[in-house]
Amino acid sequence: MAEEEVTKFSPRHVLQHRAWGCRRAFRIIQNRHNGFIWPGSVCNLSLVVGGITAARFSHVPIIQPIKLKLETLEATILFVNEPLRAPLVCVISGLALFLTLTLVRRLALRGLLAYRAWMYEASTKRSVSTTLWAILVKSVRGWRPSLYSHQVVLPRLAVPPLNQTIEKLVASLEPLYTDNPDGLEELRRESREFLKTVGPKLQRALIIRSWWADNYVTDWWENYVYLMGRSPLPINSNYYIMDQSYWTPTSRQCARAAGVLYQILRIREAIVTEELEPLVIRETVPVCMEQYRRIFSTTRVPGEEIDKLVHYPASKSQHIVVNRRGLLYKLDITDYYGRLVSPCDLERQLEWIQADADTKYSEIPEAERLIPVLTSIDRTTWARTRSQYFSLGVNKESLDVVESAIMYLVLDTIQYPDLSSRAAHLLHGDVGLFWFDKSFELIAMTDGHVGLNCEHSYADAPAVGHVLEYNLTYEVLGGLYSPEGHCVDVQPVGIPTRLKSKPSLLQWEVDAKLEAVISSACVQASKNIKDLDLLICDHDRFGKGTMKKCKVSPDAFIQMALNATYRRLTGIAVLTYEAAMTRLYKNGRTETVRSLTKEANNFVVALLDSSVPKQEKRRLLVTACDKHTVMYKDAMNNKGIDRHLFALYVVSRGLGMESEFLKKVLSIPWVLSTSQQPQQQISWSPDCNDEKYSHQLCPGGGFGPVATDGYGVSYMVPGDRRIFFHVSSRRSSGKTSSAEFVEALKTTMSEMRDLFTAD
Repeated sequence: MAEEEVTKFSPRHVLQHRAWGCRRAFRIIQNRHNGFIWPGSVCNLSLVVGGITAARFSHVPIIQPIKLKLETLEATILFVNEPLRAPLVCVISGLALFLTLTLVRRLALRGLLAYRAWMYEASTKRSVSTTLWAILVKSVRGWRPSLYSHQVVLPRLAVPPLNQTIEKLVASLEPLYTDNPDGLEELRRESREFLKTVGPKLQRALIIRSWWADNYVTDWWENYVYLMGRSPLPINSNYYIMDQSYWTPTSRQCARAAGVLYQILRIREAIVTEELEPLVIRETVPVCMEQYRRIFSTTRVPGEEIDKLVHYPASKSQHIVVNRRGLLYKLDITDYYGRLVSPCDLERQLEWIQADADTKYSEIPEAERLIPVLTSIDRTTWARTRSQYFSLGVNKESLDVVESAIMYLVLDTIQYPDLSSRAAHLLHGDVGLFWFDKSFELIAMTDGHVGLNCEHSYADAPAVGHVLEYNLTYEVLGGLYSPEGHCVDVQPVGIPTRLKSKPSLLQWEVDAKLEAVISSACVQASKNIKDLDLLICDHDRFGKGTMKKCKVSPDAFIQMALNATYRRLTGIAVLTYEAAMTRLYKNGRTETVRSLTKEANNFVVALLDSSVPKQEKRRLLVTACDKHTVMYKDAMNNKGIDRHLFALYVVSRGLGMESEFLKKVLSIPWVLSTSQQPQQQISWSPDCNDEKYSHQLCPGGGFGPVATDGYGVSYMVPGDRRIFFHVSSRRSSGKTSSAEFVEALKTTMSEMRDLFTAD
């Protein structure tokens, strides 16, 4: 980056920047103020105060009782001069009435949002009660809510009835005991014993907790499932998100990185100012946006027993860290007045970093270039290493820069020939390349493709995917890059960017002992990378359009196919996990859908039995899909069982009342861990079914297998004609093969489709 890029401002430019800063500060205050009084508004407040004032000075007979009460209040205010008493009473009375009405509206909304029948009805066939309910919600709800406005009206997650949870649990495990009736009877006996003994005590403790906690399970889920996990983050916990499948808006690495970075940072600005539009289902039902608070400027700090999440306020996090060939650079992304620098400026700075690192990296000791590998080892070892070698001096200073950064950017040195190799790289990176503790990392490859590696504890994939979706949508719509592939400047004309400083290279001190730890970490990381077997299947034989013609839910159809595929390969039934969101509740995250139901098992057995008639297979498939659809909606509506069971187990440990029954049922492995990713969360995104976007579709993302001998399967359904499957397993298992699973899945999907063709 040339020295002249750090320009001097004229007095006019200084005034323009300060005016911009004042407008930004005003927007932040305004949105937070609006969130405080939502669903009311300043306009509502003005109308109420104006109405009270009009009543005070009115001579209309019907309003005289109100006028008399206001005059009585005026008489009690002796510390104010008489001419000011009437206006003061009008303002105070109007404000009190406005706040009362706001509280009533909030309580009404919370009650209305507890209604769930709408979810079990087709969007095109609403009942009269649901139609009236939607009208009431829209009438009571305020206009233009800020990002977190809905948080105050979302219902709290209630503790489900214990008997209901245990009954559903036993039913979900029945398919695993098909050949072991004695084992099933023993499970039922243990469940009855649990309900008679320790179960009710744990339930009471959980109900008491739910009275004061915003969400009785979310903080425990974050702490005990994620932060207490001691396994390395890559593959085991972190997940990845890809960009467009076969298309890039530019092949210039630094231009694409700068363009994506700029758009992502614009979303960050919208989150900080609370101007990002909150998500709403069917234009009526809000979802929880709490996870967005920690998407940026957040780091998972290792601990010997449990990690912690550290979030830095926007005022203290105004830079990113860029990794090129193992050299880490601090890059300020705002000017002297806090304004985001232009994409063209970002592109030039990234090009400077690229050239500087390519020149210097051979001079830097390899151990210093491999510092990030420490974030890929087990958490306890990393915590001890961090405490011993990164608590003082230059190492602490550099570590603080990384951990307080808005995000971490990797300027990669290679490109990947296909979706699978690209996805695998995004999941684990090369040894010593990614900083897995950061909330997310942006990886820019040499051919212009980008992707994210995301830490999982603070938020789930839909929240981070929503941020990236804005960028991908803007890119598809065009206008971000010039015909030559460079970024297009978007800053206001006449207001130049004044860069704070040149990018600065972070320094590290590595002695012989730390070098040995790094060397050992590299061996461990390399072993984990080689063990991953990840394959992406672009299933273009048919998509959800065909499934809808079969009158079944596309998600249910795919879940039946996944269960049948595993049975086809192994001959056995296994517990299957599908994630469903619970963000209809305050601070909600996910619930488990146990998709291997008795109905699903009956269909799978029939599908693989050539003696069963086609019509019977079709009937069993429709029955299984209908059951799955209801279960999925139940999971979203606090009628699932797994978060309840998990919370009961946490209470049992905390109270010293451990239950062997809970241990037993919670230790059954999720051999199939699955998840569907939302394709479009932005209402104005282009239609995925438009043929001109067929090569610009995002294939979604994926994760590693949960069970040693199992599969991790995520899938994206972008439109009516294709499905992207991400299948992961471990090579060391000896019982799994992602390639075999994908081939069997293709066969299974085709067989299921053919059940609905004419004989």
